[in-house]
Amino acid sequence: MANATDSGRMPISKSIYMDVCALSRPFDEQDYVRIRIETEAVNLILLKVIEGSLRLLVSPVHMIEIEAIPDGNGAMRIADAFEGHRSTG
Repeated sequence: MANATDSGRMPISKSIYMDVCALSRPFDEQDYVRIRIETEAVNLILLKVIEGSLRLLVSPVHMIEIEAIPDGNGAMRIADAFEGHRSTG
């Protein structure tokens, strides 16, 4: 949860857009250092979304792309990441 400012109001979080390719990175094989670093970056960004310091923008295209992912388990987990973050930009 974001901290209140001195005036007592909650700070406005920045909105970000992540494509499904980026959100899928944690489900890729982690054999290469670059992929592991990108996975860690995605996880840190999503943590900031959960904490409320970033706002994840979600578009209808996200859901279409997720439905096209052949790995049903990965697709469900990505869709779950969007729950509660269905803001559109």
